[in-house]
Amino acid sequence: MRRLGALATITTILGVALAAVATPAVAAPRGPKPPSPGDTVTLAEHLVTPLTFDVTPNGTLYVGQDFAGLLTKVTKGAPETLATGPGIAAVSTLGDVVIWGEREGDMEQVLASRLMQRAADGTVSSIDVLAWEQANNPDADAEYGFRDLAPDCLEQIPPFLLPFVGPHGGAIDTHVYGALALKGVTYVADAGANAVLAVDPAGEISTVAVLPPSSLIATDSLAAAFGLPTCVVGHEFITEPVPTDVEMGRDGWLYVTSLPGGPEDESSGARGAVYRVNPDTGEVQLYASGFAGATGVAVAPNGNVFVTELFGGKVSVITKRGEVSTFAELPSPAGVEWQSGRLVVSTDVFGDGKVVSIGLR
Repeated sequence: MRRLGALATITTILGVALAAVATPAVAAPRGPKPPSPGDTVTLAEHLVTPLTFDVTPNGTLYVGQDFAGLLTKVTKGAPETLATGPGIAAVSTLGDVVIWGEREGDMEQVLASRLMQRAADGTVSSIDVLAWEQANNPDADAEYGFRDLAPDCLEQIPPFLLPFVGPHGGAIDTHVYGALALKGVTYVADAGANAVLAVDPAGEISTVAVLPPSSLIATDSLAAAFGLPTCVVGHEFITEPVPTDVEMGRDGWLYVTSLPGGPEDESSGARGAVYRVNPDTGEVQLYASGFAGATGVAVAPNGNVFVTELFGGKVSVITKRGEVSTFAELPSPAGVEWQSGRLVVSTDVFGDGKVVSIGLR
């Protein structure tokens, strides 16, 4: 993962993206009226960057407090620390088994990336995702960055920026950011590897799909913001995908949110997306786009897809007809799950974080 402005974690992107509040460019709904929010109940509060979480059918929460390095179990409002570690994300549960990801490193280098599992008896095991990435690097042959700059323009780019904006393939990086634990397989949205991965019960990892890149045309404001020479203005910049969450619909396809791996500001617009991925064939389809910081996805039994827009300050809903509208406005929403006919969302994730349950009308 080598990204202009958004390199190691989702919070890095925040610094260049808070201005993006664009609404997806989709026609007004013409079919059945989309759902609207009902009552809101706070399930947990005073959390530190609750970027990802899961909720069981009986309402027990498992929350990854990223900056605090805590995996927290919340039962009827009472918190309990289950594990500590760096950059805890990708929280998912399957019965009494809890899955999560850990990442060590910074914007330029990953030092460790693990998929963790806590069994019902409390035993904790881990899978070395970084070692797999080093051996496989699924997007090594992808083409990112400025592809058509003249040699004299490339020479004007500051050397420390050249690996990120010059022509390059996928670097060795991995960030287990989103996960979905199912019987017989765990799917991983790897925001560093730019791919959706599958992990079997034996710990063997395979690539389901590499998400497609997006692109933007460099503007004067973008060049100035990142210290790039003016010769890049007007050229296409191909940005890396950043898978952030994964869920399975009743149609058997995976629904994956992705950030664009570059700025989402007033000049480039909101460029987050939701993709459908066939877990058997690896086919990837763009499902909807134009989201300002697409970090979480939930799929309702009727096929409605809910997307948290971290930078847009809202949760959007995509109907089965492909129509997009705002479901609820919330400060800095990140994780989202469907639970017993309600939508559960982590919100205000860079402040006094909390998890709320929202009824649907």
